[in-house]
Amino acid sequence: MNGDEQLRNGRVYGADHEAPNPGPLLHRTYAELVAGPLDGLLLDITGWRPEEIDDGVALRTELGRWPGGRALYDPHPDDPRPSGGPGVVCCFHYCGDTP
Repeated sequence: MNGDEQLRNGRVYGADHEAPNPGPLLHRTYAELVAGPLDGLLLDITGWRPEEIDDGVALRTELGRWPGGRALYDPHPDDPRPSGGPGVVCCFHYCGDTP
């Protein structure tokens, strides 16, 4: 799926799933979450510095090994780093759960 298709079809992490439009906004920048409990969601990384992207994220979820815990996602070392701009610019890959 290319970035345009993800923008049309994706749902943003943290967006209310019952909202009329829980999808991404055209002027924002996103990372696609790959595998794990949040697979396929988009994470809004608008304004993140490169080192923040390199650090990865721990995202609260009820879907992981520990309900109410966090799913850990990191950029893959071989993936290109985002060059900025709107749309889906990178992927964060699942690497585990934490309470």
